[in-house]
Amino acid sequence: MKFREWLKDLNYEVLQGDLDTEAEDVVYDSRKAVPGTIFVCLKGTRIDSHGFIGDVAAQGVKAFVVERDVELPEGTTVVKVASSRHALAMMSAVRFGNPIRKMISVGVTGTKGKTTATHMMKAILEAAGKKVGMIGTTGAVIGDEVFPTMNTTPESYQLQEYFSKMAEAGCEYVLMEVSSQGIKMHRTDGLEFDYGVFTNITPDHIGPDEHADFEEYLYYKSRLFTMCRTGIANRDDEHFEAIVKDRTCGKLYTYGRKEGGEKPDFYGSRLRFVSEPGFVGTEFDLEEKATGAVMDLRLGLPGEFNVDNALAAASLCRAMGISEDAIREGLEHVRVNGRMEIAYSSEKCTVIIDYAHNAVSMESLLETLRAYHPKRLVCVFGSGGNRSKERRYSMGEIGGKMADLCILTADNSRYEKTEDIIADIRSHLEPTGGAFVEIPDRREAIYYSLSHAQPGDMIAIIGKGHEDYQEINGVRTHFLDREVVEEAVKELGL
Repeated sequence: MKFREWLKDLNYEVLQGDLDTEAEDVVYDSRKAVPGTIFVCLKGTRIDSHGFIGDVAAQGVKAFVVERDVELPEGTTVVKVASSRHALAMMSAVRFGNPIRKMISVGVTGTKGKTTATHMMKAILEAAGKKVGMIGTTGAVIGDEVFPTMNTTPESYQLQEYFSKMAEAGCEYVLMEVSSQGIKMHRTDGLEFDYGVFTNITPDHIGPDEHADFEEYLYYKSRLFTMCRTGIANRDDEHFEAIVKDRTCGKLYTYGRKEGGEKPDFYGSRLRFVSEPGFVGTEFDLEEKATGAVMDLRLGLPGEFNVDNALAAASLCRAMGISEDAIREGLEHVRVNGRMEIAYSSEKCTVIIDYAHNAVSMESLLETLRAYHPKRLVCVFGSGGNRSKERRYSMGEIGGKMADLCILTADNSRYEKTEDIIADIRSHLEPTGGAFVEIPDRREAIYYSLSHAQPGDMIAIIGKGHEDYQEINGVRTHFLDREVVEEAVKELGL
């Protein structure tokens, strides 16, 4: 394909060379720059590839995209654009033939709930017999294959590559977590989702290399409703009006649970917490404003906040025309690895695995589980090494105050001694008067929690969630909390 064909969706200035130069691919990593590729120079927070354009030319590359004036190698074709990241996104779409257009696409944004909500959507759509691809925090999922991703929203080239793989695999739908950083960094440029879903927004991702302030963060979150045809928004969020005020989507549906004021298009009510042998979750009603129809739904994940995620998923699927039966089936049996994941449940006890790895998320989790009135609330946790000691102190204090028993153990100790990390946690747990034991080996700690469980206990194993490794002294070894729970249940004969 000629260079000019790669640039068809861009405004650009030719600095030198011939646009009839042939190219087979577009790259932004100099290690992948070979003859026949177009090299897009990107300016990152630490590295600016404009500075080594000469080295890339020496590798045989003849075509370049830049966003600032550079010393131009002889015999090359160079075009200048306002944003090379935008250019990369548009050229990547050309490279793969805009594969997202072959599927029904959903973009999901929000501070919390993106991962869980997308998993719920996937569960519902699969219950309806649909083939679904998914991109987000837990990786890119295509059928039974999971591809690890570096970011919640990968770089634009990777996005297009995954879309292409999904289309080739016969996916009818693609669900994607859209981060504010992904939008800011132009990774999603050129995408138009069939549906955009907003869950909520609270101050987060503010600081160096992220967002300058909350206003900027909110602005980029709101951009999703300029990138979709139909919007689904949480009316209960205090920033709802700011999120939707600049929308360009043709249709906007709302969901929520708050009483009073204008009723949303999809209204959740009559929330009930349910704890039974083999099932821990919630029940609630969903009313459709347009039809007056009411669905009684059962959600296989604990916590009031998960009801909000379920409302987002159910509202989207009803807007799509997915059946009530599929919504019921999907929500009741949904599982999200490492996010309020029920790893075991019986009359003996319930074991929940969660990614909570700081005091705020830990407090929220334990408060949520208290609503189910367990006989004892047992918390198995540690804290990451080579991270702020404040995190350890605050988690120790929360554990001591809110759990009936804390089992202090290893997390990813990295280059610190697990015993030293536990000592830091203990220093702020002990003054609370809370009961605790110390078992540095995480496997042994999990076995201990199950072997000493009392009927009606809830055991929360937190900190690692979906992570399938432990990092000790810089070495990663396979370790998945859920697998250890399954082993323990079998060996202990529970």
